[in-house]
Amino acid sequence: MSEFILHPQLAADTHLVAPLQLCDVLLMNDANYPWLILVPRVANASELLDLDDADRTRLRHEIDSTSQALRDIFQPDKLNIAALGNMVNQLHVHVIARFRDDAAWPKPVWGAQPSRPYAPQELDERISALRDALPLRM
Repeated sequence: MSEFILHPQLAADTHLVAPLQLCDVLLMNDANYPWLILVPRVANASELLDLDDADRTRLRHEIDSTSQALRDIFQPDKLNIAALGNMVNQLHVHVIARFRDDAAWPKPVWGAQPSRPYAPQELDERISALRDALPLRM
């Protein structure tokens, strides 16, 4: 059996927020949007179909938990949830808080504007707020 290894592109583009039962919750290093990525720690998974029934159910619960955390903290106008994997085929799910006044609205966030990496203090504050919002939902 293969060991789970986070795809190098996801490792380069994100910061760990917290491990949940199935997924690592990662924060996309783009301060333009509150943007989480859930990565199931399942070796060689590239599609939802690669998860067994129990893991698919667990993933759904973890998507709901992270979505609720984003809603509680940021009160977005919309939550975008997607598992695309065209550039990174490792199974991962984007959960993005969207606002009618964000630079990409109403289009997808990809390529809408240059990524704005978090400043160190801003990153610490964002991760702390997210961690505080997640424990009751893990």
